[in-house]
Amino acid sequence: MLPQMNGRLSCCSLLLLCTCYMSAARNANTLLELSPQEYFSSLQPGRASLVYFSRDALIGVSVSPGARLFLEQLENSVGALQDYGISVVKVNCLKEEVSRYCGKENALMKAYLFRGNVLLREFPTDALFDVNAIVANILFALLFNEVKYITTLVELQNLENSLKRRSNVVFAYVPAIGTAEHRAVMEAAFVHGTAHQFVLTTEVALLKTIGCEDSDALSARLFFCHCQRVPDLTQPCRRTPMEQSLTTLNIHTYLKLMAEPLVTEVAEDPEKVSTVHLQLGLPLVFILSQKETYEVDKRTAEYVAWQLLGKAGVALLSRDSVDLNVLLQSNVALKTAEEGAPIKYLVLEDTDEIIALVEDKIKGEQIQEDEDESDNNDQEIQDDQVMEAVYRDRKRELPLELIRTLTEETFSAALTETAHVVVLFYASWEAVSLAMLQSYVEVAIALKAREAFVEAGNMLRGYVTIGLYAEDDALILARKYAVPLPALLLARHEDHRLDSIPLSKQSAPDIVQTIRSQLLETFPEITVENLPHYLSLEKPLLILFSDGGLNQRVRMEMLSLANGKGHEAFLACWMNLKTTPVGRGVLKAYFSIPPPLPLLAWVNLHSGGEVFAFPSDQSVTETNILSWLEKLIAGLEIPSTTLSDEAWKPPLPAYNFLHMMKATLPEFTVHAVYSRGGTDELQQAEEVSEEKSTVREEQVEEPGLEAEKGQSPGRDLRGTAPRLAGREKPPKRHMEL
Repeated sequence: MLPQMNGRLSCCSLLLLCTCYMSAARNANTLLELSPQEYFSSLQPGRASLVYFSRDALIGVSVSPGARLFLEQLENSVGALQDYGISVVKVNCLKEEVSRYCGKENALMKAYLFRGNVLLREFPTDALFDVNAIVANILFALLFNEVKYITTLVELQNLENSLKRRSNVVFAYVPAIGTAEHRAVMEAAFVHGTAHQFVLTTEVALLKTIGCEDSDALSARLFFCHCQRVPDLTQPCRRTPMEQSLTTLNIHTYLKLMAEPLVTEVAEDPEKVSTVHLQLGLPLVFILSQKETYEVDKRTAEYVAWQLLGKAGVALLSRDSVDLNVLLQSNVALKTAEEGAPIKYLVLEDTDEIIALVEDKIKGEQIQEDEDESDNNDQEIQDDQVMEAVYRDRKRELPLELIRTLTEETFSAALTETAHVVVLFYASWEAVSLAMLQSYVEVAIALKAREAFVEAGNMLRGYVTIGLYAEDDALILARKYAVPLPALLLARHEDHRLDSIPLSKQSAPDIVQTIRSQLLETFPEITVENLPHYLSLEKPLLILFSDGGLNQRVRMEMLSLANGKGHEAFLACWMNLKTTPVGRGVLKAYFSIPPPLPLLAWVNLHSGGEVFAFPSDQSVTETNILSWLEKLIAGLEIPSTTLSDEAWKPPLPAYNFLHMMKATLPEFTVHAVYSRGGTDELQQAEEVSEEKSTVREEQVEEPGLEAEKGQSPGRDLRGTAPRLAGREKPPKRHMEL
């Protein structure tokens, strides 16, 4: 029994010894040194360890300067890695040791990461050049399945789509692996990886595609993608950039703020309110609300909260539940983190002023000046809301050009122009008049996204179904589809898609142009009817001629190309020669002997008239096409033909079929210019063609005119044109029909 007990004691002693070694190293933050046998016998399942196998224990073997420098950095990283439960060990190889780790010369230039006794990864020692690089690379390897590395925008969007309403995404760009910023991101991922999906990239091009065009390629960036709160699965995830530098503390603080409720509703004295934002040294903005305006105030608070996310907290304070000893007109309060600082109650005009209050401190001196002046006048204006409104807007210029000014001469005429007229008689020095004038300006602005939109709707009648949402309905839709007002919502019934488009310009022609551009297909089929419209874009055509419909593979390749980078420079389209036989004549004009179909061609009608044919021995893929286009643009391809630059016009005015089509095309379509040599010939052709249209219409309505001359209906009408054109009867427009 004694030998058996001695064996057990020896085993227990070995385990206890190894545990003591680990504990001593952890407490002293020193590099633990073990023999190979001691190290491999002390491994615990699931526990990670970073190991460097050294041969300096062998007689006659000296440590190289590079290895010495690496060992110094490895020892410096012991404490940092111990915080994450990772042991750091130096294994001294013995002379008799011939394992794969000790027996090879190149083993001295590597470090090894184990989980238990399973090797996870080998690291070249020059990749672990300092503590930041060591910690970043080790955590990156351990979290390989939790932290996704991506290189393209499509990968990011696919990941966001898969996580909508389930989890948020923390997307980070670092210039290189192993930097201090990379370490900070990985340390945050180690702690918060179960709550959020972390995504990493080192591609600066990807950073620019999400709107960071001016970003310094050397500056790390981090974004919080709000996929869990997305209201509609068809909408993209909002992205909130982190504006502080990427340090471990800043990222932890930032993620803590992102986890807070967007708006906090409070019903107590603001002086007693304490939130995470105040605890972290950030201000807290109160939107003062009351029962009658609760819904509107809540939407305002949510909008402001999105704009100030990560910079300040936003709370909705109910006046009905707390007695505020402030002006009734005050609508915003600001509480700063400074201890003992009083809460500032303000009267602000719009949300932009609230945002500026936090971001720019609203020009501190100006705030103080206005507050001092307000304190002196509070007693005078607190009982007169009109006077208070005048005082508030005393420095604001009203856009009076939107309101028609009537004089003694124009007053009577204005009353007869419309059925209802609202006229304000005011004196510029009188407070009530000025306050009323502000309301008139607001109404005029609203009536002016409406008159233009109604006019645009009339122009598009018969081709687009137009509807108008205003006031609360418009606010609800704007919030749902995350678009600032005024805006358009475009429903595409064919693919069950709804797009939101903000309107930067609000005149009727601008609205029509916006809708017209949105109606364009990504990869359209060219027909006789829509050709004039696409030619009016004056872009080179990358056109695929097909004898029938396109197979799914080719269609997907062309769609990917049409949606890819640089697609705005040309129009990718296709033509079905079975449904549009005129395309065969086009091919004969481009090529003396038309190549076999399908045929991809580059046609630049508006500059040079050169036609290039895609090599028939290559398959139609996005990669092959892009490579071909690069050669084409570089001048390395020879055109199959060059179209003549002489004027393109019908042989006779009566054959101007494109102009005849004008009456059947949508009213908002910009038609093709079929003269590459200027507009004079086109104008002359149109003038004559208009006469022919009149002739044609007169002939239909008064067939007896033909009989007067003894002509049959099939005869040429050119002889009757001068006499019939003199009747000056205008051709009927499509809308009139």
